[in-house]
Order: sequence, then C-alpha cells, then structure tokens
Amino acid sequence: MEVILIKELDTLGGKNEVVKVKNGYARNYLIPQKYAVEASPSNLAQLNERLKVQGKKEAAMLAQITSVLAVLKESPVKVGAKTGTSGKIFGSVTSLQIARAIRDQKGYEIDRKRISIVDDVKELGSYKASIDFGNNNVTEIDFEVVGE
Repeated sequence: MEVILIKELDTLGGKNEVVKVKNGYARNYLIPQKYAVEASPSNLAQLNERLKVQGKKEAAMLAQITSVLAVLKESPVKVGAKTGTSGKIFGSVTSLQIARAIRDQKGYEIDRKRISIVDDVKELGSYKASIDFGNNNVTEIDFEVVGE
C-alpha cells in the first residue's frame, strides 16, 4: 500500500513523501496515529498543490533573505559596550546586543536565537557572527565592538 507521510519518520522518510509499506502497518499504525494518509488520487492531487504553494513561499522567502543579506554585508554592525581603561569590556557581547544593533542600524528584526557568535567577545575589535535563516541559509556577518 502506498501512503503519504504527514510527519517525518526516521524509519520511512520525510514529510510529504510517498512511500510503499505493508497494508497492516499502514492501516493499524500509520493512519490511526495520523503519521500518514492513503495515497489516493485526491490525496496525491492535494499533495502536489501543497508542494507548489510551498515552493512559491520558499522562493519568496529566498528573495527576501538575499535582500537582507545584501544589506547586512554592506558594512559591519557596530555594537557598543562599556569598557575599562585597558580596552577590555565589562562582561561580553551577546547575540541579543547584536540583534538590537542590527535592528537599530540596518532596520531588520532578526531573532537573537538565530545569531551565534563564533568567538568569545571580551575586547574591543572586529568579530564574526553567523545567522541561520533556516532552510540551510546560513551567513556570516562582521560586527565591530566599540566603546561607549
């Protein structure tokens, strides 16, 4: 029996895949647990329509991500931090501070959970951070820590 997976299953495949399984496994486990639906012509048509809509959404999101990346790559983001006399900062720079700096300087709202800092930021200078936009879209940006 062919079924369309609704959820990703490690043993069978990913979401929206059509797989062939034994009849009892499909009727007694996959369909009642809402892991899959039967691959009837109407369900296959719905799947194709969902995949088309999903493809259009991903294309639009990719275009938006590339425009954001172009703005972020133009110049480094400046993050202010309180420093001592020797140039070391009090504490360290966090992803929240970088997200706020991007919002204030570039005008884009990026979730702080998507930002990861490569090195420990304990002194003034230039550093790199990576931003994960999802769907294997990861980029590195430069930021500069300046004294307040």
